[in-house]
Amino acid sequence: MGFEPTRAEHNGLAVHRLNHSATSSGWLHNACASLFIDACRTAAPVFLDLLCKQPDRVFSGMHLSKKCSVFKVVLSALLIVALLQLIYLSFLSRFHGKQQRYRYSELFGGSAAKKNAQPEKNTRKERLRYSLSTGGIFDNSGQYRVYKNLIKSDFTTNQKPGSHSNSDILTLATHTTINNLHHLESLLERWQNPLSVAIFAHGEDVKFATALVYALSFFCPQIQALVDFHLVCLSGETAGFPEQDQEHFVGLEDCASVFSRLETHRDKYQNYAISGNISYPNNLLRNVARGGTESSYILVIDIDMMPSADLHQQFLGMILRRPPANEEVFVLPAFEIRHARKIPSTKAELVQLYQVGEVRPFYEELCPRCQAPTNYSQWVNSHVRETGTMEVAYTLNWVDPWEPFYIGARIVPLYDENFKQYGFNRISQACELHVAGYRFSVLSSAFVVHRGFKIQGEFHAKKEEENKQNRVLFRSFKEGLKTKYPSSTRRC
Repeated sequence: MGFEPTRAEHNGLAVHRLNHSATSSGWLHNACASLFIDACRTAAPVFLDLLCKQPDRVFSGMHLSKKCSVFKVVLSALLIVALLQLIYLSFLSRFHGKQQRYRYSELFGGSAAKKNAQPEKNTRKERLRYSLSTGGIFDNSGQYRVYKNLIKSDFTTNQKPGSHSNSDILTLATHTTINNLHHLESLLERWQNPLSVAIFAHGEDVKFATALVYALSFFCPQIQALVDFHLVCLSGETAGFPEQDQEHFVGLEDCASVFSRLETHRDKYQNYAISGNISYPNNLLRNVARGGTESSYILVIDIDMMPSADLHQQFLGMILRRPPANEEVFVLPAFEIRHARKIPSTKAELVQLYQVGEVRPFYEELCPRCQAPTNYSQWVNSHVRETGTMEVAYTLNWVDPWEPFYIGARIVPLYDENFKQYGFNRISQACELHVAGYRFSVLSSAFVVHRGFKIQGEFHAKKEEENKQNRVLFRSFKEGLKTKYPSSTRRC
């Protein structure tokens, strides 16, 4: 004869098992766990009493002893656990749905938001609503609609136009489509200073871009503090307040979840191969990003490039010791690195990778002449004499077809917005700087690195066709510079 536990022991065993089940998963919410255990305590005595006293009613057709065995206790407890876990999952599902509704109301208003949301977040929502209500402005061609300062950072909001403090700021300006916006996370982690991002979106991506940049500014404190977003779309499209687009916000609970959502769009299409045969207005976007900041100095790079660490602090320290000359820009040698490699932070790290072939000059395979005037050999070898303080290593005159990345004053000539898609968009601007009398001073320890080697065959199908079209446009552009700068003796 087996040992027969008392009813209290029956109940204690069941509740012990259920308590263990409820508390073993750390993510369970206290409210749900409490409901779960209460249900156990209510249901267990009733079910066990029925099983022990009237087993024939519980297990029809089974020949069981009238006396409760240990087997019956274990079996009944397992059945109760299964039943109550189903009940718990129902509670959890309802709780999660309520949590999502609260998150959504927190983002866009409603009773929950009015009680609990922070005032600055409501202010951010209203600023977005106002920016969208303006309808944006058309670019000079009339082909694109521009929402400048769609979302302002706290830094920009607190800056006063013309303030003396703007002279102590270097802003990084960049451009992208929604499929490359995921690079913002690592870029800001490295930069950690004001950043201006111009995003081009088309079709359904206009709604998605508006929703996701708002979510980024809402959930990510560093983005909220430092990043300004600008939106560009076709002139026939408009961006609307994303309050009705709840599907874009399902599952968004923190900064990491927003970047995870952006990751799902990273391979939507190749650069410059936007659906609907739409032209990517890279130079317009560069100008929009530049115009979205009041900083005295600006570095314009693509969003999949990374600057050297501490560039902001070192550059501002240098110009305090050595004020820039009139018509001078500061060149950052550009490199590209194998995808598997970690982006170097310092020149010493970069030179080590360069010497073993893991880093090479930018565009070395596709257009070596486009970066060769940087004089990589001189720059790399100068690290022996490096003092740890940024300075100008040497100064160069521009030669065709050099397209350097540089830090310049905000008064530097803008990019020519007639250039779209692939080819001559940056060369044309460097050419104009040359004709306008600028000199190119190469910084001793600063650099930019592109993630991955640029190789033949990875570009969109129409690359060569676009390059030919823009080459013709470049010839016309150079002729126009003669009229724009009649006293200049320099030519491209």
